Amino acid sequence: MADYDVIVIGGGPGGYVCAIRCAQLGLKTACVEGRETLGGTCLNVGCIPSKALLHASHSLHEAEHNFEKMGLNAGKVKVDWEKMIAYKDDVIGQNTKGIEFLFKKNKVDWLKGWGSIPAAGKVQVGDEVHTAKNIVIATGSESASLPGVDVDEKIVVTSTGALELPKIPKKMVVIGAGVIGLEMGSVYARLGAEVTVVEFLDNITPGMDAEVARSFQKLLKKQGLDFILGAAVQNVETTKTKAKVNYKLRKDDSEHSLDADVVLVATGRKPYTDGLGLEALGVAMEQRGQVKIDAHWATNVKGIYAIGDAVVGPMLAHKAEDEGMAVAEVLAGKHGHVNYDVIPGVIYTAPEVASVGKTEEQLKAEGRAYKVGKFSFMGNGRAKAVFQGDGFVKLIVDAATDRVLGCHIIGPAAGDMIHEICVAMEFGASAQDIALTCHAHPTFSEAVREAALACGDGAIHA
Repeated sequence: MADYDVIVIGGGPGGYVCAIRCAQLGLKTACVEGRETLGGTCLNVGCIPSKALLHASHSLHEAEHNFEKMGLNAGKVKVDWEKMIAYKDDVIGQNTKGIEFLFKKNKVDWLKGWGSIPAAGKVQVGDEVHTAKNIVIATGSESASLPGVDVDEKIVVTSTGALELPKIPKKMVVIGAGVIGLEMGSVYARLGAEVTVVEFLDNITPGMDAEVARSFQKLLKKQGLDFILGAAVQNVETTKTKAKVNYKLRKDDSEHSLDADVVLVATGRKPYTDGLGLEALGVAMEQRGQVKIDAHWATNVKGIYAIGDAVVGPMLAHKAEDEGMAVAEVLAGKHGHVNYDVIPGVIYTAPEVASVGKTEEQLKAEGRAYKVGKFSFMGNGRAKAVFQGDGFVKLIVDAATDRVLGCHIIGPAAGDMIHEICVAMEFGASAQDIALTCHAHPTFSEAVREAALACGDGAIHA
C-alpha cells in the first residue's frame, strides 16, 4: 500500500490548491514544501507582499496629491519605512498561516523539507522516502538574470530583495519593463526614488495590446518613471554602496551607463526543477527548461504530473491554481479543464492594467476581421469623482458574430473588472449581451458596458 494517493511537490498557489482539491475529492494527500511557510513565491516574496507595498505607496500618493482637493488637511505625510515593511510582513504572515489552517482543515499532510523523486511513485524528503500512487510537480519558478549581472540581493536585487531593502534608494535602475519591474518601480517612484527602467525591446510590457502599452508608458512617465528602450545591458559594476549599469543602444551600438543605489533585475523568471532528479527518471523536458506534459498535465513517466510555472504557459498564480484543480479532478477520475484562451493578466500599478483574450496585433496576424469598442474613464462619473479618469476600456469582438474575442483595460479596478469579460467569454457572449446587461450606477464597471455599446450603435457617454 502506498503512503499516499497523491504527493504534491511545492506549496505555492498551484501546489497548495492542488493538494487541497485532491483531499476534498477523497484522495489521501501530502504536500512537500521546504520553506518555513506555505504559499510559495507568490505569498512569501511575490504577489502578496508587492500588493501591500503598492497599496501603501498609492495611499501616500493620494495623501500628497488628492487629500487637499477633498478638504482633508493632514499636513505633510512622513514615510516610516520600517513600519511599512512590518505591515507588509504582517500581510504575508496572515496569508501563509491561513493556508496552514486550510491544510489542517482538509487533512493534507505537510512534509517539511525539499523533495526529490528517486523513482516513479517515490518522493524523498530529507532522509525519509514516501510512496505515492501519483506525484504532482508544482515547484514554480525563480528569477532569471543576465550575463554580467551578479545578484547579491543587496545592491543588485531580484523582486525578493526589492521587498526587503533596508532603506528607500535615491536612485533605482530597473532592468526589464515587464510586470514585476513596473510594479516595483512604481512603488519606489511614489516613495521618492528616481527610477529609470531599461528595456531591451522598443516597447514596454511585451505581448500587451500596443495601444494600451503606449498609454500605460505615458501615464508611468507622468508619475516620474524614466524609460530607456531598445537598450541591451552589458553588465553591472558594483561597489559597497553603489552600482553602475552599462548598456548599449541597439539602434546605433552607442555605449552608455547609469549610476544607481539599487539595481532591480526584472528580466523574467525560469522554471525551478533543480534537484528533483527528473533527468535520471527520464522525464521529458521542453527546450526552455519546462517539464513536458500532455493535455492532462501528465509527463511521459507514468504517475508523474506537472503544473504551474514548471510547465509551458503564462507564469501566473491563477493559471497554476486552475491547473492544480484540474489535475486533482483527473487524479480523482473526473475531467479536469483549463480554458487557456481565457486567462486574465493584471498589472497592479495605479492605474491598473488588465487584459484577457486576443490583442489587435494577434488578430491582424491571424487575418481575422474584428471590431473595437472603446470607452474612456473620463466619461465615467465614479472615476472622475475619485481622480482616476485616466485610461480606457477596449473591447474587441468578431466582426461577423459580435462574439467577444478580447478585452484590454487601463484604469481604476481594471483587475477586478476584467472578470466580467472572462465570464462573458466562457459563455461565448457577444458585445450586445454585455451592452444589454444592466450595470449599477455609479460604478467603474459602467465603462465596460459603454465599450460594449461602442461595438454597436455607440456609447452613451462618449
